[in-house]
Amino acid sequence: MSEAAELADHLGYWLRIVSNHVSHSFARKLDAKHVTVAEWVLMRMLFGKAPMAPSLLADKMGMTRGAITKLADRLIEKELIAREPSRHDARSQTLRLTKRGQVLVPELAALADRNEAECFAHLSGRDKKDLQRLLKETVLRLGLTDIPVE
Repeated sequence: MSEAAELADHLGYWLRIVSNHVSHSFARKLDAKHVTVAEWVLMRMLFGKAPMAPSLLADKMGMTRGAITKLADRLIEKELIAREPSRHDARSQTLRLTKRGQVLVPELAALADRNEAECFAHLSGRDKKDLQRLLKETVLRLGLTDIPVE
């Protein structure tokens, strides 16, 4: 019989446990505000910015244009974003936050901050910076560019 490392011997195993917990905890907090993680990401991408083309959002978020359209439709239905004709090209449209969306984004950002504080309160400031640096180095080395939305 050949050798096989234990699951817990892999760094990815521990990363997945932590990632799942952090993500699910945040998703539950957002759910109380009737927003999904993907909706939050799209809204955060629009916050403080000029209206943006759905195709640009798709590129930035690493999603298909069809997925962005479905996401935008849900947010439009919730009156958190609006779709309007582009000022530069009458054939295209842009997305922007509504006033309601602009008010909600800082509330959701505070939930993200609270979630992070709850999950990483046991780490010193130095440890948090080191962990973030190591993860960023790994992201760069692997060439990862998509924004996590799930």
